[in-house]
Amino acid sequence: MNQALESLLDLLDLERIEQDIFRGLSRSAVVPRVFGGQVAAQALVAAGRTVPADRTAHSLHAYFLRPGDPGAPIVYTVDRIRDGRSFTTRRVVAVQHGQPIFHLSASFQTYEEGLDHQTAMPPAPAPETLPTAAEMLPRYADHFLEPGVVDRLIEARAAVDLRYVDAPPFGSVGTPREPRSQVWFRTNGKLADDPLLHVCLATYVSDMTLLDSVLLAHGRGGWAVGDVVGASLDHAMWFHRPFRADEWLLYDQESPSSSGGRGLGQARIYTQDGQLAVTVIQEGVIRVPR
Repeated sequence: MNQALESLLDLLDLERIEQDIFRGLSRSAVVPRVFGGQVAAQALVAAGRTVPADRTAHSLHAYFLRPGDPGAPIVYTVDRIRDGRSFTTRRVVAVQHGQPIFHLSASFQTYEEGLDHQTAMPPAPAPETLPTAAEMLPRYADHFLEPGVVDRLIEARAAVDLRYVDAPPFGSVGTPREPRSQVWFRTNGKLADDPLLHVCLATYVSDMTLLDSVLLAHGRGGWAVGDVVGASLDHAMWFHRPFRADEWLLYDQESPSSSGGRGLGQARIYTQDGQLAVTVIQEGVIRVPR
């Protein structure tokens, strides 16, 4: 396990300050605010720590309310909404400087047998044939507004091996493409056999590239290029089948719509053997600077 992954796991190991109140810190982000995937993952950790171990997360729905301050702790308060025979529901509010910055509802379920079908995994090249972030990002250094962006992006993704199947948005600026993007990802090191940990790490990664497909549709490169500004508005995930975040997962993403200064991304995450593990939907603010 590399040092960056150890640091990320420490970040997700929240401090319990009361029975249902937790405190988390932040890591430096590429942009001057807390990375949304971090807040979502920490909130899910807080929820999961109030749920019996035999109940695993099957869905989450979240809203990003305010930009987070990376220099201040985040306090997560968990409300025990419901403990049923099969399902458990939790609500989590993340607070900084006396104001809510994030709200999450999560549902957990005991294991059950039931009907089973899924959408087939789309074709994609093997992850081992694709360049790593450290190999790929320097190719686009002259596309970015600032010379230090490449190093900051590599550092931000050091805990996760994330590989683009095709050129990312900042690699095809000015050329609209099909609003679809694929990446393979896994953590840079083995993880413990804790289902909640794997779900939380997938939640963390899910916020990294989901709106790429919106940018691709319009030939936009993103915040680092300076041709759009934006932020996540809401985020939803459904966890269908068990998976490990330290084994390769295909993140197949597309955008069905953008309008009104907002863009929608939807995606499916598959295990390398073709099992549909997660469905993700996110809407974000995406504006063209005037």
